[in-house]
Amino acid sequence: MPKLRSATSTEGRNMAGARALWRATGVKENDFGKPIIAIANSFTQFVPGHVHLKNMGSLVAGAIEEAGGIAKEFNTIAVDDGIAMGHGGMLYSLPSRELI
Repeated sequence: MPKLRSATSTEGRNMAGARALWRATGVKENDFGKPIIAIANSFTQFVPGHVHLKNMGSLVAGAIEEAGGIAKEFNTIAVDDGIAMGHGGMLYSLPSRELI
């Protein structure tokens, strides 16, 4: 198997501190040889079209772990065009999509 990109934060003496932080998130010693896969989730209660994503991250994480990986979820921005209409925030709706 090729070297995992996640190994940059898990292997070697210089990464002892990083491994300690990984352990604080629940990673076990025998997990460090597994791929760490990030899940970007834009769930928010403010955007009706994103409410269903709350459980989607858990489903994706379960599939990653079932396949032998380590899943770590993080949030990203979510903009609702309808809520942003009629004030200055509407100027940022389309550009925000480029940032995500």
